[in-house]
Amino acid sequence: MIRVSASGVNRPDVLQRKGAYPAPAGASDLPGLEVSGVVEGGDAAAMADAGLHIGQRVVALVSGGGYAQYCAAPAGQCLPAPEGWSDAEAASLPETVFTVWSNVFERGRLQAGETLLIQGGSSGIGVTAIQLAKAAGATVIVTAGSDAKCAACLALGADHAINYRSQDFAAEVLRLTDNRGVDVVLDMVAGDYVEKEVGVLAEDGRLVIIAVQGGVQSAINAGLVLRKRLTITGSTLRARSVAFKSALAKACQAAVWPWIAQGKVKPVLYRTFAAGDAAQAHALMESNAHIGKIVLTWGDV
Repeated sequence: MIRVSASGVNRPDVLQRKGAYPAPAGASDLPGLEVSGVVEGGDAAAMADAGLHIGQRVVALVSGGGYAQYCAAPAGQCLPAPEGWSDAEAASLPETVFTVWSNVFERGRLQAGETLLIQGGSSGIGVTAIQLAKAAGATVIVTAGSDAKCAACLALGADHAINYRSQDFAAEVLRLTDNRGVDVVLDMVAGDYVEKEVGVLAEDGRLVIIAVQGGVQSAINAGLVLRKRLTITGSTLRARSVAFKSALAKACQAAVWPWIAQGKVKPVLYRTFAAGDAAQAHALMESNAHIGKIVLTWGDV
């Protein structure tokens, strides 16, 4: 049981509010997929296995229930809050780090020296993917919807930023890579982007789809998939088992937490809202005006 200090706001929360993304069976029907706070209690054996103790500051990935003053979380899905990070900064961490690690590094198999294309580099997922990929030694190309967002991505360490409203991202990616293409694409759009992404992948490239903001129907050139030996994959995290998420937490703690301690991964907070102003936080999320994360704080509620 966690006494919640802050809750991350994510696009699935907006979809759930609209009735388009119901909570998995057995999960709280309250929105909220990530929290920071203090451990108040729990199963002693499970806490011991996870290295947790009462009074500890933690972050946690949950399947629902994060928009609350108290939140139950599987012990294996809790990790120590990074030293020096505020409660709001810590709450911005679990959903994006778990998602990026699972998809870019485990499914996408990104390696040092390879090139990653991130569609939506200024989103919460995007700013995390930029930092993790750079920490891992990759070259990063991002797309974003304005020059200001492109500049923010470059400031975070991206090597190249493409304004998709004024540039053809596929043509730019091929130009930037001398027509070689990229090794991994992290796609939050799908729809008609998929056909272009197949075209800009290098041989043995991997396309990882994690959202379908551009629609669920996509066309591809299957001949390119064959000739370039491409892998097209995707995943959702929320409904995965506790065992899977607990193993993912251990992987993130082993790989990402040292980068945090070294200052290679930093929080990117766009704005915090008091929990009572969650509607305003959702309106900001839906406006797409933000760069980085939006967080709710649970002070005097």
